[in-house]
Amino acid sequence: MATPSTDAPVSPLRQRMQHDMLMRGLGSHTRQDYVRHVRCFAAFIGRSPDTATPEDIRRFQLDQHEKGIGPATINSTVSALRFLFRVTLQRRDLSRALVITRYHRKLPDVLSVEEAGRLLEAAPGLKYKAALGVAYGAGLRVSEVAHLKVDDVDSTRMLLRVEQGKGRKDRNAMLSPQLLELLRLWWREGRRRGVMLPHGWLFPGRSRTDPISSRQLHRAVQEAAEVAGIRKRVSPHTLRHSFATHLLEQDVDIRVIQVLLGHSKLETTALYAKVSTRTIHAVTGPLDRPLSTPRSRPGRSTLSPGRSI
Repeated sequence: MATPSTDAPVSPLRQRMQHDMLMRGLGSHTRQDYVRHVRCFAAFIGRSPDTATPEDIRRFQLDQHEKGIGPATINSTVSALRFLFRVTLQRRDLSRALVITRYHRKLPDVLSVEEAGRLLEAAPGLKYKAALGVAYGAGLRVSEVAHLKVDDVDSTRMLLRVEQGKGRKDRNAMLSPQLLELLRLWWREGRRRGVMLPHGWLFPGRSRTDPISSRQLHRAVQEAAEVAGIRKRVSPHTLRHSFATHLLEQDVDIRVIQVLLGHSKLETTALYAKVSTRTIHAVTGPLDRPLSTPRSRPGRSTLSPGRSI
């Protein structure tokens, strides 16, 4: 779906929507996505969204399905348009015309402990090894890894401070002694190379005043997976999935894992119970229990004469 040029001046409607999103505390990435989706809708109907009709919405959503747009993108567009119609335009009648796409959530790919170790060893350099070590050792999202600062490492309390994570929430993540040692190795190397500022980013990007990008971390994971001979589809988020699954297999309470991951709903964390091999193997199947042998009446066989199993 073509995206219109961004050179046009900001319209009063878009400015009002921006203000509405800002007042309600929506994050910068969410605001950008919402504006992008609304612009695509406006480009489709060929006029301002405040003149839209239920039929316009129906044609737009039908066009998305016919073009093979993924369910996640369709639902993200629905969220953006619902905000526009409900909050900015006060048109709940238009909001009701939007249809959410239902789809089955796929189980995440998870590395074994041995595969995770091989992946970290194959990382292209100490900085990436430490960054991917945080994703696996603390279960952080890729954006949370990228935006860690040196001062976020609390070696006294053995915690990582995550500021403004998903949903603009602060939380503490675990910091194991092994991960702390890895981060110290990178800190000393970064200081030696002159890329680490005293209170700056823990993982600087191409410039030491900018954080490493999510794209750089994605490339590092894929390169490491290829070197390590891992055939699974991996990304930095795969390390977060593996963190949660491996904790579950160590019998860590799922509510503790929920807090460490920063999930607002326990149902989201419970997904990892479906991919934990130890959890699955720990269940005793009905066939594994002792089967009671039916007693036969005295003098009679349980099988009819001339019949066999």
